[in-house]
Amino acid sequence: MMFQPVVPFGGFAGWKFLERTREAQQTAHDNSAEIRRNSDYFRENIGKVTSVDGLIGDFRLMTVALGAFGLEDDINNRYFIRTVLSEGTLDPEALANRIANKSYAKMSEAFGFGDFATPNTQLSDFPEKIIEAYKTRQFEVAVGEVDNSMRLTLNLERELPDIINDTTSEETKWFSVMGSEPLRRVFENALGLPTSFAALDIDKQLEVFQDRAASTFGDASVSQFSDPENMEKLVRLHLVRSQIAADGFGFSSASTALTLLSSAVR
Repeated sequence: MMFQPVVPFGGFAGWKFLERTREAQQTAHDNSAEIRRNSDYFRENIGKVTSVDGLIGDFRLMTVALGAFGLEDDINNRYFIRTVLSEGTLDPEALANRIANKSYAKMSEAFGFGDFATPNTQLSDFPEKIIEAYKTRQFEVAVGEVDNSMRLTLNLERELPDIINDTTSEETKWFSVMGSEPLRRVFENALGLPTSFAALDIDKQLEVFQDRAASTFGDASVSQFSDPENMEKLVRLHLVRSQIAADGFGFSSASTALTLLSSAVR
């Protein structure tokens, strides 16, 4: 039986509860039977894998490999995953580099099949790195089955710092946010943008994200969220909007609540 996280209520209050109990809940999740079985199998067998086919031919290894990068839904897309892994990431034209979802590039780079004569599966510390990522991601999945807005927030805390710390322009950082579906959903929600917003021209989307961020937080950059206070404001807006939507508040009451909230967090 899989561990089910405890999130007794939604919204920001529920998030603070999850924060307080996260370490204990993560440990309980990691010790659940399925997670332990999959982790032990990966640890014992990944070192035997020296080719892409050796990996994709083993369903249990693939479960952990894909799960470590949030790509578990691609478990049956063997040809696609073979191409992503085989081409590597060193070639700018490699498939992994041309896909908006950068999780594929991260997976391809981590395994190294297309980039090195000897893949990273042969490194002594490789199994534990992938297993740790697998456990983290699967805990997020489990939380999402209880409250998906909480899963998106966990992903935000894990993924956004990497973008912030990247030595690229603020425009490029925004494009990275826009290219990650979970991050995009948090920012769209927190900034009050409809999902149809994604259909706009990409440069127009960038302009709107920057304008909304500036009007809401007083700063148009992604890097501002390295400040814990700004990060908490972002999380609070996302979770309050999510709770309002889940509770089915009318437009008028929701607008009033959000107007008050936006004023309070500036």
